[in-house]
Amino acid sequence: MNALAGVLFHFIGGFASGSFYVPYKKVRNWSWESMWILGGLFSWIIVPPLAAWLTIPNFGDIIREAGSSTLGYTYLFGLLWGIGGLTYGLGVRYLGVSLGSSVMLGLSMVFGSLMPAIYYFFNQSPGKHGIDYFFTTNAGICVMVGLLVCVVGIYLCGRAGFLKERSLATLSAEAKSDYNFGVGIVVAIVSGVLSACFNFGIEAGKPMADVANQIWKAANPNQGEFLYQNNVSYVVILWGGFTTNVIWCLYLLTKNKTFSDYTKKTAPLRKNLLLCALAGTTWYLQFFFYGMGESRLGNGASSWILHMAFIILIANAWGVILKEWKGVNKSTYTAIIAGIVTIILSICIVGLAKTLE
Repeated sequence: MNALAGVLFHFIGGFASGSFYVPYKKVRNWSWESMWILGGLFSWIIVPPLAAWLTIPNFGDIIREAGSSTLGYTYLFGLLWGIGGLTYGLGVRYLGVSLGSSVMLGLSMVFGSLMPAIYYFFNQSPGKHGIDYFFTTNAGICVMVGLLVCVVGIYLCGRAGFLKERSLATLSAEAKSDYNFGVGIVVAIVSGVLSACFNFGIEAGKPMADVANQIWKAANPNQGEFLYQNNVSYVVILWGGFTTNVIWCLYLLTKNKTFSDYTKKTAPLRKNLLLCALAGTTWYLQFFFYGMGESRLGNGASSWILHMAFIILIANAWGVILKEWKGVNKSTYTAIIAGIVTIILSICIVGLAKTLE
């Protein structure tokens, strides 16, 4: 039952992450940096402490009493992840929701799931699996098979993007929009690798989550693990993400002289504000539900793979719904559908792995 609940929570989180950029696409007459920094205020500064306040009494005391090493590494990984999150927005801009999310989150999935296991192989810790777990146990092998199947799905989505670029060569400039495969794929690789740092940040902030978990379990004995224990860690991780993103966006706002976007008479100010708030809040919800799923499945490779796979799945579904593949030939459309189906299969395999433990 815990495994099923964990998969469901990861699905909800994946849906939130795969959907968050959709409101941004409805923002009118604002530059990318104008809407990104405003949405980010909700994602990184407003919603995380609000969620922690609602779920963890005195969460501020837990942060204040944490060791400097815990806070430092948690913030550092948040800072690096922030670069990945920043370039994620650019990757979606140049590659589209469907292809951009597939490539970036696929790389994040591989690095985020395997790198902690390599670390714990050399630095053993109770309850943590080393990389050998994935080659010596039935559950671990099943997880690796699911990961490999998901990589195949990502490849199919990437191939669809390559075919899409060739198809767009015959379309109008309006149809091409901001699509740029060359620039987009470089940005996507950087984003994918650094985005994995969020999982490292969760690992670094685990001492804070453990304190929240212990306090809750003392007040609620024999009721399992605390669903919201990671909410306190998110506050510190997202401080790092905010630092990176706000510096870059302020630079762009100054360089491009786009501070005036907020006073444009042609821009629907109230609507744009609401859309950015919705996008930023929806973005945070991915980790709110990730923490709930992790409390049921554990913060191992399975949780991260399921989270990423669901995001890729939902993002590609949105890509089809938003007609990002409109005008491409049949083989291109077939490739993206095959990629979606393959990713669904990988989710089923990783979910099965939890029943083998």
